Amino acid sequence: MEHIHEPRNSTEAALLEFKSGIGTFTQKMPEIAHHYNAFTEACFKEGKLSQKQKHLIALGISIQSQDEYCMVYHTKGCLDQGASEEEILEAIGVTAAFGGGAAMSQAVTLVQECITELNQLKQ
Repeated sequence: MEHIHEPRNSTEAALLEFKSGIGTFTQKMPEIAHHYNAFTEACFKEGKLSQKQKHLIALGISIQSQDEYCMVYHTKGCLDQGASEEEILEAIGVTAAFGGGAAMSQAVTLVQECITELNQLKQ
């Protein structure tokens, strides 16, 4: 009997849910998924901007657009690329200055929860 990994927290559950959804989409629409993935990988490659900077930008955009899956994904990307909590919070501040209350409400709840939970997973 195969052991099914139960997520330990809502952040991990969201990441697994997103991964599962991408897998299903890839099975049903492989050509579109391939092109989308290639485009995304090219956009996030190290260039004049670091991958960390690109994930900080993407996190701000995802907060502004209220895209919770991308908030979780790019918070993880920021941490994986070595962003400190202070750098992430500074990016949130810039987003909030642009996006106002809606951005701030997501930033002070979901993103901070993700930082805590993702850091706990590393331990």
